Amino acid sequence: MNVMTMPVERARTMEFDPDLIRRIGQNAPRYTSYPTPDRFGDGFGYRDYLQAVASLRTRGSNRPLSLYIHIPFCDTVCYYCSCTKIVTRKRDKAAVYLSYLKREIEMQSLLFTGMNQVEQLRMGGGTPTYLSDVQLGELMEHLKRCFQFAPDDSGEYAIEVDPRTVTRERVLSLRRQGFNRISLGVQDLDLAVQAAVNRIQPEQETLNIIAAAREAQFRSVGVDLMVGLPRQNVISMAQTIDTIIAARPDRIALYNYAHQPQKFKSQRDIVEADLPTLDARLDMLGLCIRRLEQAGYVYIGMDHFARPDDDLAVAQRQGRLHRNFHGYSTHADTNLVACGVSAISAVAATYSQNVKTLDAYYGLIDKNELPVARGTRLNMDDALRRTIIQTLMCHFELCMPAVEQAYPISFHDYFAAEWPRLEALAREGLLDIDDEWLSVTPKGRLLIGTVCMVFDRYLANNLPSAKLRSV
Repeated sequence: MNVMTMPVERARTMEFDPDLIRRIGQNAPRYTSYPTPDRFGDGFGYRDYLQAVASLRTRGSNRPLSLYIHIPFCDTVCYYCSCTKIVTRKRDKAAVYLSYLKREIEMQSLLFTGMNQVEQLRMGGGTPTYLSDVQLGELMEHLKRCFQFAPDDSGEYAIEVDPRTVTRERVLSLRRQGFNRISLGVQDLDLAVQAAVNRIQPEQETLNIIAAAREAQFRSVGVDLMVGLPRQNVISMAQTIDTIIAARPDRIALYNYAHQPQKFKSQRDIVEADLPTLDARLDMLGLCIRRLEQAGYVYIGMDHFARPDDDLAVAQRQGRLHRNFHGYSTHADTNLVACGVSAISAVAATYSQNVKTLDAYYGLIDKNELPVARGTRLNMDDALRRTIIQTLMCHFELCMPAVEQAYPISFHDYFAAEWPRLEALAREGLLDIDDEWLSVTPKGRLLIGTVCMVFDRYLANNLPSAKLRSV
């Protein structure tokens, strides 16, 4: 039995239990990778990345590629933001950045000659649509010259969009340029909340862009919302979620705002007295989940919901859902090549992250070096734990005999130290454990990160705490 093969007939329901979240919930990693980026080291560099690519060629790898392209620029700062970004209105900076970005893309494409079939692309930021229509079109043409893209009906080509930066005509142009999935940053439709986070975004403007994406025949339209922002309350949240549901996006992400002003400078402009209490956040979360379930959306995992006919929901039912730096994905067996400042690649059994400043990025490319700053090479233990975490994140179940077939271990012996914590989670109602399966219960699924933390050997303390984590 393959480790990733799950019994499709098992229920995919989710149950909201606020008392359990209060008692057990943690600020868990999102596990778009394992080990997580905070565990990468500067002992891994450019030459290590070259060796990883060379190992693919030695093995005759024919795995397709995923591409991630990072556009770091924004016109204005949103106070809640924790992304790697550069806030500027000096458009010439983007032109310079694009010239270097194209050089990095070309360098990467030469490394993957003969292995350059792309099935997945995501352009993120920052704000990718900070670029002009002409600039973005030229970037897409450059990518298509450097790599071989799968046809539109089988490839997944996504872009993150700030609705304030595009028009109907621009959305139609994005579709013509080759994007077939679009994700809109919305966060909240209430004007008081928008003012508190410095992101004024009229409701009708957002709805118009969703309608334009439908007109352009994007295969998937997603909306990102956020719970826990200043001045949010149950009434305003109900109005936001009802309005978004009425627009019928294919996917809705319901992120939890994590207030960390000591880490993210822009968050220091948020008035802490305006932040909702834990009880208020849980009330808003419960409300959103109920409304989404009533509207027929399926809980995918972590923060994500999708319509039952969406590719993610279908992939989950069929046991082939995957998770990587794109988030949840239907493209499992790919190497991820990432370009731009701070971008993270996952090639062979390695992760590598680019430098985070423009000066360092430009300097290394001028030396004809890929701008790798740090990374890690996975050992067998990392690969094993990554498989387990990803399986639980995507399918909420793990077949222990299947793990033993894939890796030279006895599950109970290898994870003897973790077993008491798994049993503790079972007593709390998050897990069902039998001789062969670890199954996350419906009310444990919102706490899937807490379950996965048990298998994260890099964390000093995996024991449950009383902190609220992401949905």
